[in-house]
Amino acid sequence: MSRHVAIVTDSTAYLPPLTMERHGIIAVPLTVVLGDQALEEGTEISARSLAQALQKRRPVTTSRPSPQLFAETYRKLAESGATGIVSLHLSAEFSGTYDAAVLAAREAPVPVRVVDTGVVAMALGFCALSAAEVAEAGGTVDEAVAAAEKRAAGTSAYFYVDTLDYLRRGGRIGAAQALLGSALAVKPLLQLDGGRIELREKVRTASKAIARLEEIAADQAGSAQVDIAVHHLAAPDRAAALADRLRLRVPGLAELHVSEVGAVIGAHTGPGLLGVVVSPR
Repeated sequence: MSRHVAIVTDSTAYLPPLTMERHGIIAVPLTVVLGDQALEEGTEISARSLAQALQKRRPVTTSRPSPQLFAETYRKLAESGATGIVSLHLSAEFSGTYDAAVLAAREAPVPVRVVDTGVVAMALGFCALSAAEVAEAGGTVDEAVAAAEKRAAGTSAYFYVDTLDYLRRGGRIGAAQALLGSALAVKPLLQLDGGRIELREKVRTASKAIARLEEIAADQAGSAQVDIAVHHLAAPDRAAALADRLRLRVPGLAELHVSEVGAVIGAHTGPGLLGVVVSPR
């Protein structure tokens, strides 16, 4: 039985399954409630099914994992030889996931450090990868946490949505509420800032907004060595085209991931989402 520091995150990190397996990262699923069905993100509901439900205006809500689910995850990791656990989660501004993990950590059989990364999607995924690399090299819990927090602090996330309606319904738009009165006249560009979704810019058309999203991401990347993720919901062609353009514009690009967001984030952004995460190494 190997002794090691284990890395836990949640399903909103949207890490590729093979990457998670290679680095031994465990993702605890959030839940999507579709009508009267409670479904685990990543296993019981697909992004496509979620997008179809939203387009039909079916009621969709989300909920955190239970403390019991975290407790079971921590117990199994301890039994497999983990001497400590780093549990990295999406911004506590968006979800009670962090709080559930904290409750479970108090009763865990090994020390657990729970971190509110203040980010989500592959911004969270990159944090988990940095922590896992430290753990794989024999690092301590504190060293893995420091690597994740450093990655989170340097990572930026920007996104375009076709409408603010889904964010408004879920109460997730923060200062971007100022847009509501003119939502029909503009296409908003948003960003993660301090764990919240904030307005970055207002742009008049979808094509101009996407071009501006590309420009912002390329400027943020500069010439540094960076990893980039392009996310979408029900917009694969837009995402692929944006990724191709960023490959040409970012000289220090190390890895570029293109993926559809899962049901939890999709429920709050709606179909047409296009996002870019820029994460310096």
